[in-house]
Amino acid sequence: MRRLQIKHVTTYQYAETVTLLPHKLLLHPREGHDVRIESNDLAIYPAHDLRWQRDVYDNTVAVATFTEPGNRLCIDSRIVLQHYDDRPLDFWVADHAVRYPFLYDPAEYADLCAYILPIYSPAEPLVNTWLQAFWQPGQGVETYVLLDRINRAIARDFTYRQRDEPGVQTPATTLAKRAGSCRDFAALFCESCHYLGLAARFVSGYQCSPLYARGLGATHAWSEVYLPGAGWKGFDSTNGQLVGNEHIVLAVGRHPESVPPVSGSFLAATRQSPVMQVVVEVAEIPDGIASAAEVDDLPRVQPV
Repeated sequence: MRRLQIKHVTTYQYAETVTLLPHKLLLHPREGHDVRIESNDLAIYPAHDLRWQRDVYDNTVAVATFTEPGNRLCIDSRIVLQHYDDRPLDFWVADHAVRYPFLYDPAEYADLCAYILPIYSPAEPLVNTWLQAFWQPGQGVETYVLLDRINRAIARDFTYRQRDEPGVQTPATTLAKRAGSCRDFAALFCESCHYLGLAARFVSGYQCSPLYARGLGATHAWSEVYLPGAGWKGFDSTNGQLVGNEHIVLAVGRHPESVPPVSGSFLAATRQSPVMQVVVEVAEIPDGIASAAEVDDLPRVQPV
């Protein structure tokens, strides 16, 4: 088990005083058998009211409603959590799903069908053409092997570019450019799964291993695929890895643009684009340190 502190600060600077409309915050990690949260400190400026809720995907959501105008918005999240060992390759796939293609059990399909439908319309022939290198009708292949090949190919054959601007490229755009951000790679992997008839969803979170420089120091994105018997399994197409102890989930969603960590809008007298800055720092807490107040000066995880 590791104890981690995650510092996530988002700042928007406006050219003039603006009226901030409600903002939705997906900054609370998903808890479960692998993650337990010790403390969650969320500081927001300017003055606001805050309420917590769960969305349709069971994500924990904070909604900030601002009670005064301002020319600066700052959202400072500090979380201390326990991250337990999770062996990503230690899973069992139901017999009928070991080899692809397979059909989901009707009882599960009723809940999974929304995660199988392609997101981007109209259908993008570039995705189908690209997938022919991995599988063609009539071929038999182990399901995990097929997914692993697609995942590794994205990390190997595409150029990673960190993009600060909001939004996600369409899979066709990513294929045409042969480049993208972690969000773009996750969207391509998800849509590839949809074309193959597999349930997949988009994940927003943190990548906290110094072994993988791609995606470190910022929020990260990857995909989860539902495999009968194994459940939702994560695939990080930016690094070509199966998701494990280096990843912390913030939120999941069907559409790649549905789970940004911070989303909202504002009203201003003149048209303007605020200057955004995001800082994400992860510190491993050594044994003997008990409180969150003691970890502010700890060294941060850095890429090697």
